[in-house]
Amino acid sequence: MIEIDIEEEKKEIIRRYRRLLRHAKPFLRDDDAKLIKKAFNTSNDAHKNMRRRSGEPYIFHPLSVAQICVEEIGLGTTSIISALLHDVVEDTELEIEDIERHFGKKVAKIVDGLTKISGFTGQGGETTMQAENFRKMLLTLSEDVRVILVKLADRLHNMRTLDSMPRHKQLKIASETIFLYAPLAHRLGLYAIKSELEDLNLKYKEPEAYNSIVDKISKTKTSRNRFIRNFIHPIQNELKDRGYKFTVKGRPKSVFSIWNKMEKQDIPFEQVYDLFAIRIILDAKAEEEKAACWQVYSIVTDFYQPNPDRLRDWISTPKSNGYESLHTTVMSKTGTWVEVQIRTRRMDDIAEKGYAAHWKYKDNPSANESNLEIWIEKVREMLEKNDSSALEFVEDFRQNLFSEEIFVFTPKGELKKLPAGSTALDFAFEIHSEVGAKCIGAKVNQKLVPITHKLKTGDQIEILTSNKQKPSEDWLNFVVSSKAKGKIKDVLKEYKKEAASDGKDIIRRKLKQIKKDINNETVEKLLAYFKEKSALDLYYKVGKGIIDPSEVKKIKDYRPRPKKRINNVSDAKSFEKQISKVTGKNRDILLIGEDMDLVDYTLAKCCNPIEGDDVFGFVTSQEGIKIHRTNCSNAVELMSKHGHRVVKARWASQKIGFFLVGLKLRGTDRVGIVNDVTKVISNELKVNMKSVSIETVEGIFDGELKLYIQNTVHLDTLIHKLLEIEGVETVNRFDLNQ
Repeated sequence: MIEIDIEEEKKEIIRRYRRLLRHAKPFLRDDDAKLIKKAFNTSNDAHKNMRRRSGEPYIFHPLSVAQICVEEIGLGTTSIISALLHDVVEDTELEIEDIERHFGKKVAKIVDGLTKISGFTGQGGETTMQAENFRKMLLTLSEDVRVILVKLADRLHNMRTLDSMPRHKQLKIASETIFLYAPLAHRLGLYAIKSELEDLNLKYKEPEAYNSIVDKISKTKTSRNRFIRNFIHPIQNELKDRGYKFTVKGRPKSVFSIWNKMEKQDIPFEQVYDLFAIRIILDAKAEEEKAACWQVYSIVTDFYQPNPDRLRDWISTPKSNGYESLHTTVMSKTGTWVEVQIRTRRMDDIAEKGYAAHWKYKDNPSANESNLEIWIEKVREMLEKNDSSALEFVEDFRQNLFSEEIFVFTPKGELKKLPAGSTALDFAFEIHSEVGAKCIGAKVNQKLVPITHKLKTGDQIEILTSNKQKPSEDWLNFVVSSKAKGKIKDVLKEYKKEAASDGKDIIRRKLKQIKKDINNETVEKLLAYFKEKSALDLYYKVGKGIIDPSEVKKIKDYRPRPKKRINNVSDAKSFEKQISKVTGKNRDILLIGEDMDLVDYTLAKCCNPIEGDDVFGFVTSQEGIKIHRTNCSNAVELMSKHGHRVVKARWASQKIGFFLVGLKLRGTDRVGIVNDVTKVISNELKVNMKSVSIETVEGIFDGELKLYIQNTVHLDTLIHKLLEIEGVETVNRFDLNQ
């Protein structure tokens, strides 16, 4: 047992507090220092007997969150105080009223937005604690955006200290982070925080891949630095000769972005050529910024040939999160493509610290702040019509987070920004909800197109409408903007309510004919008979004639089979209690492959886990526990939206049979290669094959194998043997549902 030196801990707490004050000092005014001290003392006292899972005093956490707010986001006194107090209401006896009395309404509002809902119970599996808490936090955003910024600082520190958490908690927190918080940081322009959250997510979700990339980046550091020095040398000399004041940075891409490229393009680390970017940061007056950046672009392209398809001008048209920069990709003298980013000191500050940095430059006549404010205004509009379930709300909000955009024009030349992939119908709803609801088509660059037509940057659109047009369900399949989706859902809900009301009346009349009332019992019977999830769906389908009303009478003699229940297990906690009853204390892990009558489980078809895979269980409402791989394509959504249903799981020691696995092969074709592949599979490793298909195009072959494998060790051996075959370049596992 580790001995705790209380006196040394007290000294360390004071050291951290003083460090926080040093960083905050430049912007402290009047009684700010006294208020921060008061908040620190309040938090320290409230958490005095609490420790984090790592064993360190709990106060280290709020101090670290406050430090991130100041040092990495650039926030001020109100945010520091809110960060220091963000857990006191949730974890101690202090109430929001106490915070308001001592620190004012602004701090109380932020702390309230960061305090989790207690005692909440989801209804019908349609909502979750995570989603409800996220919605509560965002409702505060409509009054003060700092609640989100403090929450991002809180999440960043939690991710930095995730080592002390158990594996299943690491997976849940990392999934929630990549699902919501990293995109949110991106949208608010906090690129450094966004990148670190993504990297930390990868560290815990795919530790082998993360460590491999970190190791390879480290090994190539010396040669990379030498390359950067040689590349920037002529540019630096020219910039100095022309009298520019500047800084040049050469930095590797984030581990996550490298991994993402490897996964999407199915290539090894060695084939990721744009491993780093060169950034040129200029000192320039506000009115000279744009011209200065283009002049530097001209200097760069005098020395290196640019790729015309890779020029990105976010100075003339900044991103919605305020990001401004000029990006070009040029060919170096060694035949390697290099991305060069050109921006001013102000632009770099905003790119690193995002929304908070806008306050620093709010007197600047640039459009940055208004762009970000426009997006926040859209979020506020969403929050005002807060009538959807929490899960729907979170999904709609996520649609707002991804900042790939297109820039299009109205017939009068007004610029509109839309998410990439937007259609003519998205544009119509962007103009006005009534225009969208009546849209029958559009003219794009004077050419007639349907409402499904995808727009691209530079298009000029004129919307065509008709009073006879009405939104339909299939519109939701091709619109991408959250505004369009929200408006269509609103209209469809009204249609559905009208049809459901008619349907309910029809059902009531039909039941009356067989002398039954429309009560809970009969509705449950009807739902079981027609296999519908909710009464509203049932009433709607009867009202629209999708369900034949005469069928309603058949429930008179219908005896529904009892639903398959999982011993009343509806979430992870009740499941863990059941497991502990059978297997003894401290055993709350589902062992896959043991003879357990307690609970049914199946292996998920979306990712086909095999023995040895890192897995988790998910409690479904109808089909027992489903076992998924932790890197399943559905894992992030399941863990972040339905964390209360996630169950720890690991494989039992004994073998439980064979598993179907898919492998993709690629390489250069030659005579006999198919024979060599099948020989390794059947003769050497005695693997049973379900199917093999190999196609060759112009000397390159692509193969797809479906095989029965014992476990991950068996699979790794097979992949290694296949890669030894002459001509085989890559072998990768794929999910069989793809």
